[in-house]
Amino acid sequence: MRVAGVMSGTSLDGIDVAIVDIRGHRIKTVAFNSSPYPESVRQEILSVSNATTTTASIARLHFLLGELYAAAIIAACRRHRIALHGIELVGCHGQTIYHQGEPEPYLGCSIATTLQIGEAGVIAERIAAPVISDFRTRDVAAGGKGAPLVPYVDYLLFRHQRLGRVALNIGGIANVTALPPGASSSQVIAFDTGPGNMIIDGLATEVTRGREHFDRDGRIAARGRPASQLLDRLLADPYYRRKPPKTAGREQYGAKFIGLMKRSGLGLRDLMATATAFTAVTIAVGVERFIKPRMPVDELIVSGGGVHNRTMMGYLSSFLPSVRITTSEEFGVGVDAKEGVAFALLAYETWCGRAANLPSATGAHRPVILGKITQ
Repeated sequence: MRVAGVMSGTSLDGIDVAIVDIRGHRIKTVAFNSSPYPESVRQEILSVSNATTTTASIARLHFLLGELYAAAIIAACRRHRIALHGIELVGCHGQTIYHQGEPEPYLGCSIATTLQIGEAGVIAERIAAPVISDFRTRDVAAGGKGAPLVPYVDYLLFRHQRLGRVALNIGGIANVTALPPGASSSQVIAFDTGPGNMIIDGLATEVTRGREHFDRDGRIAARGRPASQLLDRLLADPYYRRKPPKTAGREQYGAKFIGLMKRSGLGLRDLMATATAFTAVTIAVGVERFIKPRMPVDELIVSGGGVHNRTMMGYLSSFLPSVRITTSEEFGVGVDAKEGVAFALLAYETWCGRAANLPSATGAHRPVILGKITQ
């Protein structure tokens, strides 16, 4: 089956489309394309994320994103000369505008909350293929945090009989999937370690007044020095001591967090260096504190936009000196395409009627079939 996986993450850098051929659990990436968000759309998403807004704004954006996702699939097909009618299924994560993975009391209930927008009906109409969307809610309903969901795919792609591997994705948020040697799915450990590129991107946008949205190759951070006192203060957050399963999002590392860092009085270079080191050290803390006591860690397999940040990758190597660090490219999965590929495979599992959450990763009471089908 040929499946298009669509992912737009918390970094808001654009819409990634991976077109994948799936035969059983054999996966071949046929094409990958990324379509940047128009700046006006990016700002509108930010305005409704973890913010007081109007239902009209969310509703309009919900349908607009459906159109943009469909257009991104069409663009990927055109760029790689793939027939649109050959797309048999679409898996679309949608754009997260709110995620509170920890249950909170509300009207006599204890509920976790998640909301992804991007109307699947629009995509199905434009692409003329069934769409699987809204992957997180069923896991939440089953007592889980609705994240992380990619560990199921990491388990299929990267587990090894003799080696202990950790799959790390550095998107807006950084998350890890720990795969003990010869692991069964119930033995997988997975959680969000904390920020990925989100703080770095936010600082770049703020300080350059929108001229830049990220630190290309980590060049700005490379010219600065991490501020140890600020790092210590940031690491005092109880999140980094909380046992998995756990999940993080923009509500933790958004505008309020950026404001806290700017109030430190550091210059741009030192701010970037501190934010970059903070992402790397929280990843290392997660590995050292929650993974190494339970399994050997032989390899760290990195994907996501953070791979392109040389300064961050350098920090990772220094914080985890005994671990071989490589990327998903070594395993035939592009570092930028990884999450698009993941949601293509998750959609395929749903279409086949198979559960694809890992309760050991999300905290759900049981495995469930993810997503909603729009035909």
